[in-house]
Amino acid sequence: MDVDNVEYSTFTGWTDPPADVRPALDGDLTCDVAVIGGGMGGMATALRLAERGQDVVLLEEKFCGYGASSRSAGQIAGAPGGDLRLLSLFSPKKMPGMVRIAENSARFVEELIETHDIDCDYEANGMVFGAVSFGQMLRVRTQAWIIRRAGGHGKLGTSAELGIPGAFVGGMREGVGGMLNPGKLCRGVRRALLSSSARVFEQTKVTDVRRTGGKAVLATPHGEVRANKVVLATNAYAGEWDITPERLSVPMWIIEAETAPIAPERIAALGWSSRSGVVTQHNIMTNYRLTARNTIVFGVRRLERGQSFPLPEKTADPGLVAELAEAFATTFPSLADVAVERAWGGWIAITSSWLSIAGQIGDNIYYSLACNGHGLAQAPYIGSLIADLIVDGTRPEALDDVWVEKPKFPPFMMMSPLGLRTVWAVDRFNDLFNGSRRRGLRSAARVR
Repeated sequence: MDVDNVEYSTFTGWTDPPADVRPALDGDLTCDVAVIGGGMGGMATALRLAERGQDVVLLEEKFCGYGASSRSAGQIAGAPGGDLRLLSLFSPKKMPGMVRIAENSARFVEELIETHDIDCDYEANGMVFGAVSFGQMLRVRTQAWIIRRAGGHGKLGTSAELGIPGAFVGGMREGVGGMLNPGKLCRGVRRALLSSSARVFEQTKVTDVRRTGGKAVLATPHGEVRANKVVLATNAYAGEWDITPERLSVPMWIIEAETAPIAPERIAALGWSSRSGVVTQHNIMTNYRLTARNTIVFGVRRLERGQSFPLPEKTADPGLVAELAEAFATTFPSLADVAVERAWGGWIAITSSWLSIAGQIGDNIYYSLACNGHGLAQAPYIGSLIADLIVDGTRPEALDDVWVEKPKFPPFMMMSPLGLRTVWAVDRFNDLFNGSRRRGLRSAARVR
């Protein structure tokens, strides 16, 4: 693939920044509830609070939708993130709840799209756990069994049965969810939020969160917000404050890239009739998906751990983009001549258990900060449940599945830079022998 003229973005490749960025906070104010963070989680939390009559203020350092929410591959996932085999082994009692959260989150986003008439190119075609080898297909079958045992839904099949490219042996399609343009989704939710009674301050960095006189006080460069309650919805960025629980999560930088537009007949020849997004079953997955603009977005393959706060502004590493392009050409040899047009990246939060978590600090600060790469759907759903908890004073039963009674978390075992490089090396070693390159070439020959 041609990677000589890639546009490297510090934002996302899905959409342009908003033209109506709201002014920063200038002065002091009080409110019932303050929400920190304007991603999908923060916006949905503030929107729900406003709908339920709360005086809510949202503070966002850049603009709503700036972070990981708009930078993902646009997967509305209907299954938990992480390795379901390990989750089932170490947290068997948690699995039914995690499956419920994942499926309910997907349905919640679908309702959000419908309620606010958001045009975001949504296709309710599920996401496929794709196997590039027979070994990976065994892993898929095991994970499908785990999901079904936990009460979830998924359809096993060959690549032809699932309508995904022949480079894959087969896979499992999730029972709910699908693919969309995450930039457009964020823009639509932001529009709904700005039309509500919530007071939204963009370009406003929260520099400290402390308690004073029974209130939570949020410091910013040009004013303070005093709130009865606070929701931390900052995902990977939460570690900037001392009040954040220790080892809550670690920030990971991931990248996505997008091809130039591809002729429709060349896409049709791939046999990708379902248009479902596909994630490989490597230890660090690679994702592939079609878009409404006749391109293919693909990404991840590597994780890069953030070492300190504040997290740096970054662009995708050209070397990693070239590596992703090589993997793309292996999977889709018939498209090896297509150029990579743009690339971008973003920070996500990973927990040591790979479980989504939410909880409370003291009696007036709530958090939902880590959905392990599945936050596009789970963060807004969990945020809406936290909003209901704040208003009603009782915890919704659905929130029990992710609630942490005490904000104490174990150390991270495999998330060091060395550990991540080792996992990546294991994936590449397996690729040498799993037949994926040979299978891709055979699939390309059938296309011709």
